[in-house]
Amino acid sequence: MTQTGQIAYEARGLTKRFGAIVACEDISIEFRRGEITAIIGDNGAGKSTLIKMLTGATRPDEGTLMLKGAEVKFSSPLDARLQGVEGVYQELALAPNLDVTSNVFLGRELSKWGVLDSRRMAQRARAEVATLNINLPGVSGIPIGSMSGGQRQCVAIARSAYWAKDIMLLDEPTAALGLRESQAVLDLIKQIRSRGLAVGIISHDLPHVAEIADRVVVLRHGRKVAELAHQKLTVPQLMDLIINGNPSPSIGD
Repeated sequence: MTQTGQIAYEARGLTKRFGAIVACEDISIEFRRGEITAIIGDNGAGKSTLIKMLTGATRPDEGTLMLKGAEVKFSSPLDARLQGVEGVYQELALAPNLDVTSNVFLGRELSKWGVLDSRRMAQRARAEVATLNINLPGVSGIPIGSMSGGQRQCVAIARSAYWAKDIMLLDEPTAALGLRESQAVLDLIKQIRSRGLAVGIISHDLPHVAEIADRVVVLRHGRKVAELAHQKLTVPQLMDLIINGNPSPSIGD
């Protein structure tokens, strides 16, 4: 039985260099079940490189990844997914000509007697969409490409939530979305947290971070400069962390 607050996934001393450029240096971070950890920082702070190392897209030069207390090494994002680490990138990796069901099970199709079990996949996709209270026109027969940006983002997140065993990591989940669609995505992430999964998000949208994060990690010039338990952090306080790299006296731990 999982408990809120248990460490699901952990990085210790991650470092990544690209020639003479140090993109990330000695970053350690924990992701706990039933919590949302937000990773914030200015452009070039190392956020994208960090999430790529966490999801198997990039191999760290130094450091260790620990999944449920055991060291893991990923050769690819697929390898990470097979071990329980799901990532949702800004590109979404959806097939626009396929429907919701086909996208949820893309590369992991269900079969029966050697034949695709379309009915069972549609039933499971429909149940997942209903459980997460996602507003979609349907899960079968309607191409993803005909849906709104927010709906596509919700499908990508729902797919990861369906398959995730331990943690979901999301890169800018509300980027380029309107207010209503952004709120729908935030509500969805909160629901996934309530399932007991560990959730990590990278976001430039500080009001969204202030709304949903349980813990905030701040990166600056490739290093972790602050980590705070969320106690009603305000947007100005988050900006101060990004710019100055240290919490002001008004920010509690």
